[in-house]
Amino acid sequence: MGAQKTPSPSSSSSSSSWFSHFCSSALRTKPINSPLDTILVSRNSTDALVRRLGLLDLILLGVGASIGAGIFVVTGTVARDAGPGVTLSFILAGLSCVLNALCYAELASRLPAVVGGAYLYTYSAFNELTAFLVFGQLMIDYHIGAASIARSLASYVVTILEMFPVFKDNIPSWIGHGGEEFFGGTLSINLLAPFLLALLTVILCLGVGESSIVNSFMTVLKVIIVIIVIFVGAFEVDVSNWSPFAPHGVKEILTGATVVFFAYVGFDAVANSAEESRRPQRDLPLGIIGSLVICIALYIGVCLVLTGMVPYYLLGEDAPLAEAFTSKGLKYVSILISIGAVAGLTTTLLVGLYVQSRLYLGLGRDGLLPSLFSKVHPTRHTPIHSQVWVGIVAGTLGGLFNVHVLSHILSVGALTGYSVVSACVLALRWKDKTASQFSSRWTSAWREGVLCIVTVACCGFAAGLFYRFSASFIFLVVAVVIAILATAALCCRQTYTNPPGFSCPGVPIVPAVCVFFNMFLFAQLHHEAWVRFVVLSIIMVGIYAFYGQYHAKPGSDESIIYQRAPTEATR
Repeated sequence: MGAQKTPSPSSSSSSSSWFSHFCSSALRTKPINSPLDTILVSRNSTDALVRRLGLLDLILLGVGASIGAGIFVVTGTVARDAGPGVTLSFILAGLSCVLNALCYAELASRLPAVVGGAYLYTYSAFNELTAFLVFGQLMIDYHIGAASIARSLASYVVTILEMFPVFKDNIPSWIGHGGEEFFGGTLSINLLAPFLLALLTVILCLGVGESSIVNSFMTVLKVIIVIIVIFVGAFEVDVSNWSPFAPHGVKEILTGATVVFFAYVGFDAVANSAEESRRPQRDLPLGIIGSLVICIALYIGVCLVLTGMVPYYLLGEDAPLAEAFTSKGLKYVSILISIGAVAGLTTTLLVGLYVQSRLYLGLGRDGLLPSLFSKVHPTRHTPIHSQVWVGIVAGTLGGLFNVHVLSHILSVGALTGYSVVSACVLALRWKDKTASQFSSRWTSAWREGVLCIVTVACCGFAAGLFYRFSASFIFLVVAVVIAILATAALCCRQTYTNPPGFSCPGVPIVPAVCVFFNMFLFAQLHHEAWVRFVVLSIIMVGIYAFYGQYHAKPGSDESIIYQRAPTEATR
């Protein structure tokens, strides 16, 4: 027998060196500059985003992202199970979103006003690899969501066109309604969806000012229609329909809250417009919280009107609000609802595409994606390459595939982002304290804090599973108690500083509650969504290992490029 072949010292050393480089790269963080440093103007001002968005623009951006056609549908579908108590479901979900919004508001006010949102916060608070993973989860949500919304928008547009006799029954399915299926449904051709995506992509490429005008107009139109619906419906309310208020008990109200939570998702889009905000340290927190408060008020109004007009058990499934008004002889309101749905889907899609391009821009600047994504048009001041790319991806998915069947694996990115952002609030406050006063104890104290956060997250997920599968109440109590003990450790074992600008109240309790509830909701998702989370994370680690770690430049000055908004005199 021949002698066994032993690994050469050079190959073993090479493997060790690669792994060492991977670990050191993955644990890098992005240096945090003072918010005052964000006033700088780029030497090459033609290669910069421009600060054009005021407070009203940011609020309308958040409302446009959050309220789509769902306000006319989700309210009714959840009311069928929760009864008039659906109002409480929206209030509870809204309050939980407010807590998440407070965390976003602190970081938006505290960190340099550059593109990135949750990705940027994670990069600064934790490390490069975690930030890249957060980006991957968010981006899949955005890509599939944009394609799905585009298909829904195409269907609503066709529905409105068919109100005219010339189009009635003359528009084939492959234009907008559903799609023409081939190969057993593997392909589903829809031409109108990619056309609408291309149109919105062109608007976004023209400039943030132009796209903001379109978003503001459509959002105001949508809000006016919702207010009209609430006002007209209020005169048709029969208060006896509100009794019993919780016909199926408190559990259905809580379950409804976990469902309608996702109706508020979108306020975080404001954080991604930091680099185009005129006064980011002041306006971003107000824009995030203000847009969310408006959305909560509108949702509550629609819920009260809907459940007051028609007994909850008689509500339709596909278009409950429109059917409720039609049953009262108010068909014109149903037409307004269709127009409002088109406006709502348009703004949701427009803002979604906008946010995607800014995220790609941030990663392109940091070197985690090819430099092509970091290019900004010299006169339009928009990341045209990134914008066209996200338009192509969404257009391909929306035009060729029935992406509605993938809706059950969405929301993973949103919950991941919200949870990590809440944890970032805690971690960044530790960093300030430990870096300046207790540098010798920094590592152990920081790791202990991270362990407490992970414990809270695991308990939230476990509690969600126990609730979902109706396990013994004892298990649920145990998970909550352990989470409370971990939060108590965060309170007692860590010292927190007050950051400049807006400060999230109740730290560390508020961020810990956010992490717990977000992971509780994560446990309510379809099991395929959990699989998607794991598989995509593995893929993103692979991409980072073979590309990202070698090209990242977290400390590069090129990653911060600014241009002041033009004054009224120069416009």
